[in-house]
Amino acid sequence: MAAVEFGLMLRQNDPGHRLHELIDFNRHCIEELKAGFTTLWLEDHLQVGETDALECLTTLSYLAAQYPQFKIGSLVLSQSYRNPALLAKMAANLQALTGGRLILGIGAGWKEDEYKSYNFPYPPVKIRMEELEDAIQVLRSMWTTQPATYEGRHYQVHEAYCAPQPDLPIPLLVGGGGEQRTLAIVARYADWWNFNSCTVEEYGRKLAILRQHCSSVGRDFSEITLSYLSTVSVSDDPAKVKRNPNKHFIAGSSEEVVRELEQFRDIGVSHFMFRILDIESLRHFVAHVVPHFA
Repeated sequence: MAAVEFGLMLRQNDPGHRLHELIDFNRHCIEELKAGFTTLWLEDHLQVGETDALECLTTLSYLAAQYPQFKIGSLVLSQSYRNPALLAKMAANLQALTGGRLILGIGAGWKEDEYKSYNFPYPPVKIRMEELEDAIQVLRSMWTTQPATYEGRHYQVHEAYCAPQPDLPIPLLVGGGGEQRTLAIVARYADWWNFNSCTVEEYGRKLAILRQHCSSVGRDFSEITLSYLSTVSVSDDPAKVKRNPNKHFIAGSSEEVVRELEQFRDIGVSHFMFRILDIESLRHFVAHVVPHFA
């Protein structure tokens, strides 16, 4: 049975609130965390209309210095937004400065309005998946070979140096549930896999497909850390529990939440990342749910 750890998904934007309010909310949440929480995460978006929004890597760098007891992770970076060789250098530098506390999550990218506003090409999903594979190959090459050369279809590096290379390997997380392309990439390259906001039954179905991809490429499935992202709403007052008809929340009384998390744990999930709706719910989760997994 997998041991369980928890992570906090920081709030990247909050319509109607300014940047300092957003930072204050995140800081308040972080300072409520107790044993069992080991990671801080942030998604990678550039704009939400006129709403103040945090950039992923600079924010994680800041928080890594502020809260050295936590690992930090991107959930997930768009491979299109940063040249992958530059990203490799940035990640290696952050890994060195934090003493090995980075988990690098990366995906194909999807938010078309950001691509267009920031003048990034937005090719079809097939091309973006090919770019993701190339980006991963560049990252691995830069972190392990000196100098690195890689000739991909979309990205290349030529005798590139990433010095210092990571002393501690940077875990690479790939997020998503695309059954033909994404899970095949997870099977070939990922140290972590993340899927989000689904029932345990749906997660288990994706897991079976990931196992098949691992088998077809000769990958040891047990090498992949399984993680799950959702929104949590927990209270022993049913009137305070929030749910979303369009997205699965981990929601209910503390007993109900524990029971559902145990089901995820029983199929192999070892790391849960949660979005937080309000401080009261977070406190209840920390006090009444986390101790069951200590």
